[in-house]
Amino acid sequence: MDPLAYLTEHLAELEREGLRRSPAEPIAPGALSFCSNDYLGLASTAAPPAPSGSGASRLIAGEREEHRRLERALATWLGVEDALVFSSGYAANVGALSCLAGPSDLIVSDALNHASIIDGARLSRARVAVVPHGSTDAIARALGDRAEARAWVAVESYYSMDADGPDLAALRRLCDAHGAGLFVDEAHALGVLGPGGRGRAASAAVVPDVVVGTLGKALGGQGAFVGGRAVLRDYLWNRARSFVFSTGLAPVSCAAALRSLQRVIEEPGLAATVEALSSRLRAGLDAAIAGRPDLTLQGEGHIVPLIVGAPDRAMRLATLLRERGVAVQAIRPPTVPQGTARVRMTVTALHTAADIDAAIAAVGAAIDVLDAR
Repeated sequence: MDPLAYLTEHLAELEREGLRRSPAEPIAPGALSFCSNDYLGLASTAAPPAPSGSGASRLIAGEREEHRRLERALATWLGVEDALVFSSGYAANVGALSCLAGPSDLIVSDALNHASIIDGARLSRARVAVVPHGSTDAIARALGDRAEARAWVAVESYYSMDADGPDLAALRRLCDAHGAGLFVDEAHALGVLGPGGRGRAASAAVVPDVVVGTLGKALGGQGAFVGGRAVLRDYLWNRARSFVFSTGLAPVSCAAALRSLQRVIEEPGLAATVEALSSRLRAGLDAAIAGRPDLTLQGEGHIVPLIVGAPDRAMRLATLLRERGVAVQAIRPPTVPQGTARVRMTVTALHTAADIDAAIAAVGAAIDVLDAR
């Protein structure tokens, strides 16, 4: 008996449902990329000289000066006491949530939270109350009805599939009133949104108990971090399994992220460019889909989801746009709920107004033939 035979069957089922994933096609030379998370265009920045690897977990022999330089700079930037860098955003969320809560605790989690938050909550073995997306009232009920003494509310500040975010000020008040901790993932907001690019929590004058950020999006590198009070860092150093049992983030990645952070601080025009271009794209797409109730433009800001409904329509629209020189990705279930497949466009500081107008024209032409057979 072939122990892997069932994998072929499962892949065939995904194929029938239009949900099988394959490596993305390389972006054609000369094509406009609207599927990158390199929001500020910093990913091509040359890294400063630094070691290419840490050689071990930081608890053993992997501690390097580049780690602490970056952590202190991130903490200062965000106005928190300290930070701890992880190898990825997934590792940061899973590692932090899985050790901050336990079997006798409650985690209230937004229905559209990233897989890393979902998995971290599951690994904690806490009771998880999943609430409707963006519902402050549902969070209040979950906190008010709980029997557990300790609770966490876990949200993203800017949801990458819907381009929206929660009322963080209201959540801070709720958490304070109910004695709960506020866990905020700012992965897609930091560097782009908020005063000085410090995220949506800063816009709301809110200090989360735990803030998670990534080095692989607006900062154009690799890795992630968790920030907050010094005691939080100390605890994660001892108990976050995805940190303890992983080789320390490459020093060269830390050095590159620090250089990018300095540019974010010194060049606010990068985020302003993204904001202006995002508004231009959204206005143009609104006009392009006018009179098309089967198409919906979602959210606000630099992530621009165009919801088309069925997975095969999303795949076809992505193909049509690639044929017209605009590279986008189709986003399908289970990443998004059934019936809400979409193409997602992301704006970066590397785009020009002419690029935005070309993308708008390509979308207009593609949707005209989207359902042609």
